[in-house]
Amino acid sequence: MCMHGMQMHLIPVQRWRFSATVPRMAATKAEQALVDQWRDLLALHARTQCELDRVLHEHGLCASDFEVLDVLAGSRAPDGTCAYRVQEISERVHLSQSALSRLIARLEKCGLVERAMCSKDRRGVRVALTGKGRALHGEMLPVQRAVLRRMLAGG
Repeated sequence: MCMHGMQMHLIPVQRWRFSATVPRMAATKAEQALVDQWRDLLALHARTQCELDRVLHEHGLCASDFEVLDVLAGSRAPDGTCAYRVQEISERVHLSQSALSRLIARLEKCGLVERAMCSKDRRGVRVALTGKGRALHGEMLPVQRAVLRRMLAGG
């Protein structure tokens, strides 16, 4: 009787394992397709980033530099000004706060941006393009957009 009860218990477990194998194989194929898609996306990003760095380097910029200039030139901050708080920039570019701070310091040293204390919050720092930064952004915008069109058109 014990053996019979044990067999009854094993049969559903064996069925569950068998039936779970088929969906698991399907899930594995679907997961692999997802992973392949993710890796293709990463490869496209890496190729595009390298190409942007290459063409912008001729003008003393890297892709991340241009992204910050583009954010500053592209639209107004939430409060309607043309200057952004560092936190607002970090929400729009994919850099850590410390990397962004170093990048802004480098752009400031080159005379492309200027920093000032926030009038509403003395702890905050606002960043704005200088005339030189706006001019360089305007010169590099068609170059950057051409690279994006070329690299992203074919996927």
